[in-house]
Amino acid sequence: MSGNNKKKKSLGRGPLSFLKRVIQGKLFVSFDFYRQNWAYIIAVTIMMLTYIAQKYETQSNLEKVMMLTEELDNARTDCVNASAKYNSMIRESQMKQFIDTMRINLTAPDQPPYKLSAK
Repeated sequence: MSGNNKKKKSLGRGPLSFLKRVIQGKLFVSFDFYRQNWAYIIAVTIMMLTYIAQKYETQSNLEKVMMLTEELDNARTDCVNASAKYNSMIRESQMKQFIDTMRINLTAPDQPPYKLSAK
């Protein structure tokens, strides 16, 4: 009988036995393992789900920050352009008002200036 026990033990440890256990799903974990460690398994699962959710939330917030930064840059550019246009209009109107108060006979030209060339 000792010969039969050796054959059974050797069959349980060979590469074919390993492949059979992999196919059957009995490779590493049995039902007893789950029953003894169910709290740890649930805790690890919850931690993994929390990690995934936090990563998704962080990515969403990062995209939102990038979008708002771009919007802020556009608003700053618009503000600078509006300020420059306003200052230009104020200077022009102040110069016109100054010319009118000094009673100088100057007017704004209708045509742009052009270059005279000497031949």
